[in-house]
Amino acid sequence: MSQLLDILGTQYPIIQGPIGELNDTRMVAAVSEAGAFGMLALGFVTDPDEVKRMVAEVKDLTDKPFGANLMIAMNPNNEAILEVLAEGGVRTVTTSAGSPKKIYPKIKDLGLKGLHVALAAPLAAKAAEAGVDAVVASGTESGGLRTNGPESTNLVLIPLVCDRVDLPVVAAGGIADRRGYRAALALGAQGVQIGTAFLASEESPASPAWKEAILTCGDGGTTLLPMGRMAMRTIINPRMSELMASGGDLSQAYNMANAGKAWSSGDFDLFPAGGGQVSALIREIRPVKDIIEEMVS
Repeated sequence: MSQLLDILGTQYPIIQGPIGELNDTRMVAAVSEAGAFGMLALGFVTDPDEVKRMVAEVKDLTDKPFGANLMIAMNPNNEAILEVLAEGGVRTVTTSAGSPKKIYPKIKDLGLKGLHVALAAPLAAKAAEAGVDAVVASGTESGGLRTNGPESTNLVLIPLVCDRVDLPVVAAGGIADRRGYRAALALGAQGVQIGTAFLASEESPASPAWKEAILTCGDGGTTLLPMGRMAMRTIINPRMSELMASGGDLSQAYNMANAGKAWSSGDFDLFPAGGGQVSALIREIRPVKDIIEEMVS
């Protein structure tokens, strides 16, 4: 755990999952102020000046460490953004959605630390070879973007990754309370990354309808929505349930371009609410500080 804490500079080994709709400077600052590692989600933010503004806003709200996530294959301005982050005093980033070989020379040149998100043990090993400082192992329970291929749950994935890499490992997926946190550490992880639980927090800028979808999600209440070359774990709603029961093609029923509008308006017939399988364990809206303190208690 000490290795990961040295990389993050935080009190607790807890990272805010980078969700585009949570890309709110107040949310990031709240997570950092509570002793965890707040995270700007810059996957689709291409303007370096916008990144500079966000970094300055977070620093106005907290003097605690925070970072940013970059989606390697989806943002052509990652190198310029890295320069802005380094100039702004950000010391640690996470990377995802692409080969780390493309970006880690720049990360190292700027003197930054980097954690790469891997969905499988062989990918974690390749990330280690590329020079990352730690690996975020994201099991199939996780919300957000996934592959279309077979994946392992964290009960299997975390030990596999720990056996393959001589680096700190962070567990992502299926963690919302102290039980999940302790289980991740028992499996060999040095820390955790939290997405859905923070999505449903008081400070979260997510719409009330989105938070309610998480609170009312039951056991088996999520599914992987096919989206071409990838998939997204979403919460099953009545329209999705009807389509699934009738054998309808979910990949043709929804367009990711409508996700932002759907999530802000609560019109989940337009595009379903995102959420991990751990949604079924989340039963109330709590402050970020309470979520973190219960987790590490």
